[in-house]
Amino acid sequence: MRNRYQHKTMRNAMKKLRNEEDKKAAAEMLPSVIGMIDKLAKRNIIHKNKAANLKSKLASKVAAM
Repeated sequence: MRNRYQHKTMRNAMKKLRNEEDKKAAAEMLPSVIGMIDKLAKRNIIHKNKAANLKSKLASKVAAM
């Protein structure tokens, strides 16, 4: 149950970050979302390569704003 809750929370945070229009707000949210992704990868809830891909895509999206 906890794994599912944390996974869903991370997905919602990613969705919120992707929909953010303000670059400054997105840049402030990015470290917390990356932390969530790292925590899930460390606990083997998601694969480490998937975590790396997600972090890379989010970072490039924020940088491109």
